[in-house]
This record gives sequence, C-alpha cells and structure tokens, in this order.
Amino acid sequence: MKFDVMNKPRSAMDVFEMLPEGTHAEVIQSQLYMPPAPTADHQGSSMDLSIEMGKFIRDNKLGKFFATVNVHLDEDDVFEPDLVFLSNENLHLIQENGRVYGAPDLVIEILSPSNRNYDLKKKKPVYERCGVQELWIIDPLTKQTWGFFLQGNKYAVLPSSTGKIKSKVLRKTFSF
Repeated sequence: MKFDVMNKPRSAMDVFEMLPEGTHAEVIQSQLYMPPAPTADHQGSSMDLSIEMGKFIRDNKLGKFFATVNVHLDEDDVFEPDLVFLSNENLHLIQENGRVYGAPDLVIEILSPSNRNYDLKKKKPVYERCGVQELWIIDPLTKQTWGFFLQGNKYAVLPSSTGKIKSKVLRKTFSF
C-alpha cells in the first residue's frame, strides 16, 4: 500500500503493511507494536535453539523452521515469533509473499525486558485462540521455560524446566 492523501492508513494493519520489509513490528489486538532490537542473551538462546531444533527438523524432513517470520494469525494480529515450526502438513500456510497465514504447529517466544508483558499477557491468549498447537516461552537470563499444548481449544500447561524444551509436537527434548 502506498501512502498518499487519498489512501490514508485507517488501521494498525494498514500501517503495518506499509512498513519496509525487515522492519521489526507486530500488530497485537489491532495495535501496532515496534519493540527494540533483541538483547544479546535473547539472541543467544534463539541461536542455540535454532541450531539444535533446525538440524533435527531438517534431518528428519519434518517441515520448515523459521526465525522471525511474519505470522498472520487473524485480521487483527500479526506476530513475529522468535522461532516458528510448520509441519509438512501445514506448509500451505506459507504464502507467495513469504509470510505465514494461519497457526503454526509450534511457536517459541523468548522474553526481553521490553516484550515480557506482550508475550505473556497479550500474545499467549491469541496463540491459544488461533490454534497454535504448542507454545514455549523462554526467559533467556534464567533459561526458565514455560510450555503450553493445545487440548481442545484451551492450553494445558507442560512441565516447566531450565534450559530444556520437551516438545510434544516434535517428540523430542531440546537443550539450550
């Protein structure tokens, strides 16, 4: 969408669609959110998990694994999760523009001081409502993990641990 006097953005989603590619932004409950760059601890946890999980997914030909891809969950919510897994059965959710439209099988959010409230209080219920099968939230400073698995239309809590994710979707434990 190109900005001009006749074509003013009317919503947060309109503004989001006008942003240049690579802009770190999300639309959470119809509000535009532009968090600062992730911290070094955040990126370290993301890299460790990316290497271990990515290799497992690739070696076993289970689907696609992404870091920071736009996920359009519904008309009011576009998130940029830290890590995203789509099973082979859900690869159709990747559109020609390279974005994901629909609920990934697995999402991992890594907390930063600026995003803690959004990830825990605002994004988690949207992931649940939109049908993300498994959600993990990680505190990179303590390596504490919180996992959730969709049962019916509600998240059940998975066993918490430190430095490990025991994924039900991938049927494997990953350390970071």
